[in-house]
Amino acid sequence: MARALRLCPSLLVVSGHYRDYSTMSDQVMDRLHRVSGLVEQISIDEAFLDVSDTPEPVEQLARRVQTQIHAELSLPCSVGVAGNKLVAKIATEVGKMSARGDGPPMARTIVPAGAEAAFLAPLPAEMLWGVGPKTAARLAELGIRTIGDLARWPEKDLETRFGEWGRDLARRARGEDLRPVVSEHDVKSMSQETTFARDVSDDKELERTLRDLAAQVGRSLRRSELAGKTVKLKLRWPDFTTLTRQSTLSSPTDDDVEIFQTAVKLLHSVRKSGQPVRLVGVGVSALSEPIRQLGLWDANTDRNRRLQDAVDQLRERYGREIIQHAKTP
Repeated sequence: MARALRLCPSLLVVSGHYRDYSTMSDQVMDRLHRVSGLVEQISIDEAFLDVSDTPEPVEQLARRVQTQIHAELSLPCSVGVAGNKLVAKIATEVGKMSARGDGPPMARTIVPAGAEAAFLAPLPAEMLWGVGPKTAARLAELGIRTIGDLARWPEKDLETRFGEWGRDLARRARGEDLRPVVSEHDVKSMSQETTFARDVSDDKELERTLRDLAAQVGRSLRRSELAGKTVKLKLRWPDFTTLTRQSTLSSPTDDDVEIFQTAVKLLHSVRKSGQPVRLVGVGVSALSEPIRQLGLWDANTDRNRRLQDAVDQLRERYGREIIQHAKTP
C-alpha cells in the first residue's frame, strides 16, 4: 500500500471491513441453505448448490434466489446453472462478462443438459479450470485457442504431452465433471463400497450388495451416534466411467432399510436392468445427531430401534453374517 501511495499520491484508499463481509456472506449462505441441503461454499461470495431433487424449474429457481438476495440484502448476484460444477462455474463467468449496464452484473446463464460441450466450444481455452498462462501458451503453440479446439484434439496426444493432466483437460473441454457438490458436513460422511472381481449384471446380486453396504453404513452411523439426510450411490461401469447420484431425505436417518431403499431408487434411476457394474458404493452425508421424534402413527418406531440395537449387538459379537434381513434372497 505504501508503494501504491508513492506512485499515486491521489489514490483513494477504502478500508476493508472483513467482519462486515463475513456477516453478509453468512446471510447469503443462509438463504442458499434454505434452497438446498447440499451447499458447497468455495469462497466468501461463491457457492455450488445441488438442486437435482428440487421440483421447481431451474430457471425459475435461479431467478427466485437472485431476486431474494438482491431484495433482502441489496447485493448483486449472478447465477450459472448446469449439470455439473465445471460448466456452472464457467456459465456464471460468461454471464457476468456478457452483462451490460453501469451497475454490477445480475446475470443468469442456463446451460441445458447435453449442451455442455457446445456451450464451452467457442470460449477461450484460458476459461477452462486449470489452464493458466503457461498451459495456455503451450496450447497456443499447438494452435489450440478455444475450448472447442481442445475438445477436438486427440486425447492420447494430450496425455502424451501433459501426462495425466492431459486426459483431465480433454474431459473438461468436453464439459465432463463427475465431482459431486460437497457440503460442509461431508467431511464426516460415511460410506462403503466394493469392487467386484468380475462385472456384475444380475439385478438381485446388485441389490444384495447394496443391502449389505447400507447395513454397514447404518451400523457405522449408529456407532458414532450420527444420522444423515443425504444418501449417495456410487457406480462404476466396466469402462471405468464413474458416477454418483444422491437423494436428500426429509429428516436424518441411520436406518439400514431406509438407506438401502433410497440407494435402490437411485440405482434404478441410472441403470438399466442387466447393465454390468464394476463397482458399487453407498454413503450417507449431511450428518448430525440423530433425531428421535415419534409421530402420531409411529407406534413401532421404538420397537424397531430396540430390534436394530439387538441386531447390532449380535453382529458385533458373532460377525455380520450371523443374522440377515428376511428379504435377502
